[in-house]
Amino acid sequence: MTTIVVVKKNGVAVIAGDSLTTFGGTRLSSTHDASPDKVLKHNGSYFGVAGSAAHQVVLENLLNRNPDFHFSGRDQIYESFRKMHPLLKEEAFLNPKEEEDDPYESSQLTTLIINSSGIFGVYSMREVFEFQTFWSIGSGRDYALGAMHQVYQDKKATAEEVAKAGILAGAEFDTGTALPMTLYKVKLSKSA
Repeated sequence: MTTIVVVKKNGVAVIAGDSLTTFGGTRLSSTHDASPDKVLKHNGSYFGVAGSAAHQVVLENLLNRNPDFHFSGRDQIYESFRKMHPLLKEEAFLNPKEEEDDPYESSQLTTLIINSSGIFGVYSMREVFEFQTFWSIGSGRDYALGAMHQVYQDKKATAEEVAKAGILAGAEFDTGTALPMTLYKVKLSKSA
């Protein structure tokens, strides 16, 4: 349960996330959580993770132990997550089963990424998407997408303002999302 957003506008990429962790019906707010930030940094890339709270610590551990993973573009992201999958199974004891008829084993991760190359999403079967404007994951994603769609249309709105609108909408309407938010931005390369 969370709301994570990415935005690309006017030469800037932004990622933002809420700070609430839930365990069933129990809420762990930022007041009680010593590490409420849902965004990780690795070699110039920022990662926002949705789903099980275990995903963040597992991904952070893998990234810290494998500095050679690269995430500049769809091909590098796919290749890095492909290399991560056996590590998730062997070292983190990932259960790769989702549905019986799935074409591939699941990595169980839903992640948004920003870096100077753009804004990207990685889903459980290592599908990698590059987004042109904005996107969201987590339980508050529908509220965030609607709010960001509206604000993005304003030519004066910055990437930060669009991202903030998404997180604020998630926090307002989704029971699994709460403030405060964290927000990070990077300057996009000219080719992005």
